[in-house]
Amino acid sequence: MDKIFLHGLKADTLIGVYDWEREQQQTLILDLDIGTAARSAVSDSIDDTIHYGEVCEAVRQSLSNQTFLLLETLAEYVAELLIQDFGALWVRVRVVKPGILPNVREVGVEIERSALDD
Repeated sequence: MDKIFLHGLKADTLIGVYDWEREQQQTLILDLDIGTAARSAVSDSIDDTIHYGEVCEAVRQSLSNQTFLLLETLAEYVAELLIQDFGALWVRVRVVKPGILPNVREVGVEIERSALDD
């Protein structure tokens, strides 16, 4: 299995448990590691891999239209999107909510999922 990664992807969504968090969308930072079949290395064809530009667009667009209470739920949503819509074999999704707590640089979650987990 090969891996494509997108680190530092910024996406806006409405997220948070507290009312003040839900007044406007917040910018989150996502790191995505996406397992793919190794055939693209042999064929040199975009059709045999996962197009990371399309992943960026799909994640940003989808999150902008969703609301979440928890980062864990958002991470699960993104993992499912990558597996179902892009055929990822395995994913690691790290979501950071920067600047949400005083004197803490990053707060976030990280999950791993496999297409075989279903």
